[in-house]
Amino acid sequence: MDFVLLIASFAVILAGALLFTNAVEWIGLRLGMGEGAVGSILAAVGTAMPETLIAIVALIEGSKSEDIAVGAIVGAPFLLATLAMGLVGLSAYLYRHRRSQGIFLRAHVPTLDRDLAFFLVFFALGLALGFGAPTDLRIPAGIAFAAAYPAYVWLTLAHGGETQAEETINPLIMARGPARPARPTVGIAVLQFLVGLGAMVGGAHLFVEELLEVAGDLGVEAIVLSLILAPLATELPEKVNSFFWVREGKDSLALGNITGAMVFQSTIPVGIGLLFTDWDLGGNAAVSVGLGLAGGVIAYWALRLRDRFELPPVIAWIGLYAAFIVVVAV
Repeated sequence: MDFVLLIASFAVILAGALLFTNAVEWIGLRLGMGEGAVGSILAAVGTAMPETLIAIVALIEGSKSEDIAVGAIVGAPFLLATLAMGLVGLSAYLYRHRRSQGIFLRAHVPTLDRDLAFFLVFFALGLALGFGAPTDLRIPAGIAFAAAYPAYVWLTLAHGGETQAEETINPLIMARGPARPARPTVGIAVLQFLVGLGAMVGGAHLFVEELLEVAGDLGVEAIVLSLILAPLATELPEKVNSFFWVREGKDSLALGNITGAMVFQSTIPVGIGLLFTDWDLGGNAAVSVGLGLAGGVIAYWALRLRDRFELPPVIAWIGLYAAFIVVVAV
C-alpha cells in the first residue's frame, strides 16, 4: 500500500508541475518580467515554500524539534546544489539532440551570476556562524540574512533580462478550447498557478508522510529525516519543473528555478535559524552545508566557465549527494 501511495503522490506532483510551469511562463509574460526573474523568483519561491514551512512548523512545536528545523533549513539548499543540479544537467545531456542548443547553456548570464554569488556568500556565512557564534552576533546576522533576499528580488526584477517570446510558450492548459482566448488573462494564469502549486505541495506532503513512515519503521534518526528525506520530497517539484523546461531548451527558467531557490533557502530560512535556534551546525549538518557549497562551486565552473552541460559535473553533483548518504549511513 505504501508503494502505491508513493506512485500516486509522484503522479500528483507531475501533474501539478505541468500546470505550474505552464502558468509561470504566462504570468511572467503578462507581467512583463524578464525570463531570468520569472525562473529565479516566481518559480523558485513558489516551490521552495514547503521546505521553509517544515522548518517553521518544527520551531513552533518546541525545542525538541530544533534538530528537524535546522536539518530542514540546511538540507534544502544542499540538495538543490547537488542532486537537483545533477538531475537537470543529466536531463539536458540526455535531451541534447532535442534541444536546439544541444549541451550548451542558453541562460540569462547576469541572473545566473547573481544567483550563484548570493548562494555561495550567504551559505558560507551560515556555515561560519554555525560554529559557536555568540547570540549578540547571530541576531544581527539573522536580520541581515532576512533583509538580503528582498534586495536580491529588487536586483533580479530590475535586471532580469528580456521577456520570454510568446510564441515559445505553450497555450495555457486551463484556457484551452475553441471558446477560450488565445492570450489568457492574468487571473486564469494565477488560478492555474495556484492549482498546480497546491497539487505539488499536496503530493510532496503525501510523499513525505510515506517516507517518514518507512524511515520510522527502520529506526532512522530525526536529523537524518530532516536532512535527506524531507528535502528530497518537498524539493521534488523543483526537479520536475526544471526537467520540463530544460528538455525544451528553456535554460533560464530551468536553472533559475533551482538557483533562485538556492538563494531563497540560503537567506530567509537561514536567517530564521540564526534568530530562533542555537544554530549549532556540528556533525551531519555541517557536512551537508560543506557539500552544498562544493556543489555551488562546481555549478559556477560548469555553467559559467564552461557554459555547457557535460557529464563530469553531473557525476560530481550526484557524487556529492551520494557521499553525504554514505556519511550518514556510516
